[in-house]
Amino acid sequence: MFVDYALIEVSSGNGGDGAVTFRREKYVPKGGPSGGDGGNGGNVIIIANTNLHTLLDFRYKKKYIADNGDSGGNSLKDGKSGSDVIIRVPVGTIVKDSETEELLFDLDVDGKEVILVKGGKGGKGNSKFATPTNQTPRFAEDGKPGEHKKVILELKLIADVGLVGFPNSGKSTLISKISAAKPKIADYPFTTLKPNLGIVKYKDFQSFTVADIPGIIEGASEGKGLGHQFLRHIERTGIILFLIDITSENYQNDFNILMNELKIYSSKLIQKKMFVSLSKADLVDPERLKEVSRFKFKGIKEKPLIFSSVSGYGLDKMMDILWNSLEKEKNSD
Repeated sequence: MFVDYALIEVSSGNGGDGAVTFRREKYVPKGGPSGGDGGNGGNVIIIANTNLHTLLDFRYKKKYIADNGDSGGNSLKDGKSGSDVIIRVPVGTIVKDSETEELLFDLDVDGKEVILVKGGKGGKGNSKFATPTNQTPRFAEDGKPGEHKKVILELKLIADVGLVGFPNSGKSTLISKISAAKPKIADYPFTTLKPNLGIVKYKDFQSFTVADIPGIIEGASEGKGLGHQFLRHIERTGIILFLIDITSENYQNDFNILMNELKIYSSKLIQKKMFVSLSKADLVDPERLKEVSRFKFKGIKEKPLIFSSVSGYGLDKMMDILWNSLEKEKNSD
């Protein structure tokens, strides 16, 4: 099951108290303070892991609590620090404050590690407070309390190309044809209930990733349909490829609706490199194919990419264009 949203509670450990003790050895006539320091509380640490692909685990475990530090002991013995709690999440996970929704961390690189909540510091024992004028301090420092937070985890897929289109525009069929991904395919709306990520092998030893974003409908950015749940995944993509059904009665209107939903969700999305494609070319005759190949989408410089996932028509050409565009984007960085 693909899960890309979770609300969890994290608590770091309290610091241990410092000890108030004095030396009592038989052959030490003037015993001094010997209280050890308290141990630090454990941290809650979150790490990005490229082997994980969903936030499913956080549906079943929502609280993560680190250990408290032990109190200090006699004979200058410091308390043991509390054990840290390690939380592993997929690469592309962001962490937000649950109340303000402020972005706290972006775990966009494999192995990236941050402390969600820091453990409380252990208190100093009375041995640390001895001075020439106060050689027998009878007090120690209390340990500091740990931190507690409720945070939101959101997963945003990291892909080179994001497929955007209405339900049944052919996204799932395309990704199943050009990659090893096997999404569910049927002839009814919202077949895709989760984003699918596929790796496209290009020519001999090259590859790029494609994300099939569940169907977007008009009003998706306002919560209609399923698209609003998955628009966040488009933010990570390098290129946006729109899929318009070649049998549609109004190509430009379909494109305008999709474009508007992206713009409402985030103005940054429309600044990405974009291509528009007409899918299901096998459903029209050659004369109609010639006619639509001359269609020009307003707001898009390039001609539409026409293809059929069933017959394979236009797929190689489209892969070449996408690859060359990705290479151009990398070289310009």
